[in-house]
Amino acid sequence: MIELGQTGPRFALPGVDDKQVDLADLLARHRAVAVIFSCNHCPYVRAWEGRMVEIQRDYADKGVVLVAINPNDTSRYPDDDVAHMQQRAQEQGFNFPYLRDDSQDIARAYGGTHTPHVFLLDGDGVVRYRGAIDDNYDEPGAVQHAYLRDALDAVLAGQTPPVADTKAVGCTIKWKQ
Repeated sequence: MIELGQTGPRFALPGVDDKQVDLADLLARHRAVAVIFSCNHCPYVRAWEGRMVEIQRDYADKGVVLVAINPNDTSRYPDDDVAHMQQRAQEQGFNFPYLRDDSQDIARAYGGTHTPHVFLLDGDGVVRYRGAIDDNYDEPGAVQHAYLRDALDAVLAGQTPPVADTKAVGCTIKWKQ
């Protein structure tokens, strides 16, 4: 897994809108990029999707962009193919890019293990936080530690996140055999 303080691996991946999204372009235009390995079928991802949309909405004007990347093997999990990704993004009102990592090279380069798994990059592309979105996937009202929001606030203030590394909670990434 990529270490805190290392530069996040660059990528250029296709999105559900048929546009290529390049990390270098995102970093040139944003103060922080939250790379989140995600998928369509995982109940943990589904529980956090609304909060992902809220975080993007709340931080967009501060120069932040979330990027969800789906690396799952579609031969074993056909619900994670691009057509289903497009449908999911539309149904859930995704306000952030949703990208397909069909080769799984980017998920491997980051060391993603679960969906969701967050890697927060500062404006220089350096990993400043990795782990979970918050401490309660199941009950948004019971969240006591909003890890990603806290990390975003710290990075935007030029500080080290109060908690920089948490355990990713969710389904394992479905690797190709």
